[in-house]
Amino acid sequence: MLKTFRLIAILEGISYLLLFGVGMPLKYLAGIKEPNIYIGNAHGVLFIAYAIIAVLVCRQQNWGIKRYAILFIASLLPFGTFYIEEKYLSPKALKA
Repeated sequence: MLKTFRLIAILEGISYLLLFGVGMPLKYLAGIKEPNIYIGNAHGVLFIAYAIIAVLVCRQQNWGIKRYAILFIASLLPFGTFYIEEKYLSPKALKA
């Protein structure tokens, strides 16, 4: 489950950056709305998957509510899930 969570964290971060770095400028600056539909849907699904899997991983790893709060808040920040992946989910972090 941890590998899945790592993958979802990275994909969620990428979708966040694509949505606000590509989709929104295309929509509001160029008037092209279509990419935002697909990027937005993908980001929404990945965000929900991230939040649900975070709960499951926290239970599986016996992490407390504080760690879950950190994981969730990071999903709201640009580059946050990349930080979480490196600090909490990478093999190097798990060995420490």
